[in-house]
Amino acid sequence: MTAHFQDVRVAAGGAEGKIEVACQLENTGGEVWSRAAGYAFSYQIFDPVTDTLVGEGARAAPERDVAPGQSAEFHLSVSLPPEAGRYRIFVSPIKEDLAWFYEKGSPFLLIDSTVKDGRASVARHRVVTFGRVRWERLVRSLGRAFWYPWRSLIRHRSLIRSMVGRDIAGRYRGSYGGLFWTVIHPLLMMVTYYFVFGIVLRTRFGNDARPSSFVLYFLAGMLPWLAFSEATGRSAGVIPECRTFVKKLVFPVEILPVNVAVAGLVSEAFGAMIFVGGLVYFGRPFPATMLYLPLLVVPQILFTLGLCWFLAALGVFVRDLGQILGFLLTMWFFITPICYPEASLPAGWLWLFAQNPLCILVRGYRAIFLEAAAPDWGALGKLTAVSATVFLAGHAWFYKLRRSFADLL
Repeated sequence: MTAHFQDVRVAAGGAEGKIEVACQLENTGGEVWSRAAGYAFSYQIFDPVTDTLVGEGARAAPERDVAPGQSAEFHLSVSLPPEAGRYRIFVSPIKEDLAWFYEKGSPFLLIDSTVKDGRASVARHRVVTFGRVRWERLVRSLGRAFWYPWRSLIRHRSLIRSMVGRDIAGRYRGSYGGLFWTVIHPLLMMVTYYFVFGIVLRTRFGNDARPSSFVLYFLAGMLPWLAFSEATGRSAGVIPECRTFVKKLVFPVEILPVNVAVAGLVSEAFGAMIFVGGLVYFGRPFPATMLYLPLLVVPQILFTLGLCWFLAALGVFVRDLGQILGFLLTMWFFITPICYPEASLPAGWLWLFAQNPLCILVRGYRAIFLEAAAPDWGALGKLTAVSATVFLAGHAWFYKLRRSFADLL
């Protein structure tokens, strides 16, 4: 099933939103093209952004049988949808109830067109193969995967900032504590864990038997966990909670998971204030290695954002995801050495626990704040690579599924 295009002529058909196509087609296959056998000439229209099939055209059957090596003239009038936008047209022979020629590797005519105010125009046309189109789609998709997440963050940074402020202020609106709960809540949680593990269970880090040692090491480990757990725990329900925004076609729904991730960072910032207060209270120095903090925060943000995009999209389809996440986060907390020293882990399993991204972050935070040491560069490099991959994959997953959100809410 192959054909060779010759003398291709493509022209916009005026105000009716039509494009006229004429060409000579040479039969380079091994079968005779006949009307009785179901051979015809037609087109398919695709959305160039999502590659979704928009519609198919009427068939133009050959006026006579075309034997292998012979050519025939074909004419088509392509009717584009009335909606304004860009469209991609595949013009190809077809054998009914079998396949389009282009699906079998035969060259076909590709037309990029635009509809505006009911008028059709042709941007370009060329004869290509489907393999070439798929390669171009892959390159285009990779380009979008790398650029679109950053474009969303940069373009909507003012809206993100505004929505995060409203989220934090609205979370405690009407309460007596107000915004002070942003400090009180992490403080109470840290005090609770300190009482259980530091006082009751007498957990200690290293050879330092002072309770203050446990407090500081525990708080240093809790800093990345605060931002991560709050953001991922809320992400599964953020789309259903904001269904009014989702159903507005002009609203950038991809920033909703970003809002919860940034709000989690705000919680970490307040936790950092408590931690700094602890350093001052216990008379600990402020090491110069604290300047390495941005190198830890960047992969932490990328990893958290990627998971938030993934979980937010999945939460639209799996409504029980929020309850499942509560259990998974609790388990994740206890397999991360935050409230106990790494020496307590089974020696044979240390290599597995070391693959935990939160374990690398906890080690890094403790190294720069309490041990006056640089983070483990090898582990940090691997974490950054994994975080960047999760960031891009999470956004691609969200971007692919977001068009179905409005129908499911």
